[in-house]
Amino acid sequence: MPRPRSLTDDQLVAAALAVVDRDGLPALTMRAVARELGVATMGLYRYVSDRQALEVLVVDHVFRSVDLDLPEGTWQDRIRVLLDRIRVAVARHPGVVPLVLRHRQAAPSSLRLIETTLSVLTEGGLSGVERVIAQRTLIGHLLGFLQSEHFAALSGPGTIVLSELPEDEYPLLARTARDARSVPPDEEFRRGLDVVLRGLTAG
Repeated sequence: MPRPRSLTDDQLVAAALAVVDRDGLPALTMRAVARELGVATMGLYRYVSDRQALEVLVVDHVFRSVDLDLPEGTWQDRIRVLLDRIRVAVARHPGVVPLVLRHRQAAPSSLRLIETTLSVLTEGGLSGVERVIAQRTLIGHLLGFLQSEHFAALSGPGTIVLSELPEDEYPLLARTARDARSVPPDEEFRRGLDVVLRGLTAG
């Protein structure tokens, strides 16, 4: 009987991402990943204990691709660069957004991202509870935007429906939705982050 071939974490992640990118997150099962790799399902358990462990590997891979070497500049500019790099990394595989929310505190590379964020905030003079609130607010903006961009984009059908509501009943909502249809994701993210950073700076 042939000996099962050895698999690396990168191979496991590549197979998992192939399943998610092609068939969506609900299709991510141990069986589907094993099939992608051409191995028996039970053989996969030699490398990961269950689907949750596989999900953590995927999130770790996504965050590990983020360059933590930030350019010189103000702390606000450095935060802008870092959060935009995270957004771009996740956007390569939008189906994993729910996994990012679920496992962001379990993946080792995610912890390094958080440490880098806190380091930049510390350089900006924030400490203690102020630093806690700043970090949570920035992450909240990022995670909220990722969900909106990939599951409720301004260019999506939901906005179109809202823009066509009767103006005599919903004048502001209909008008705002029409304006929203022209806002590209990059601008939405950048200008929203500017609002957050202005608030943190004023605080």
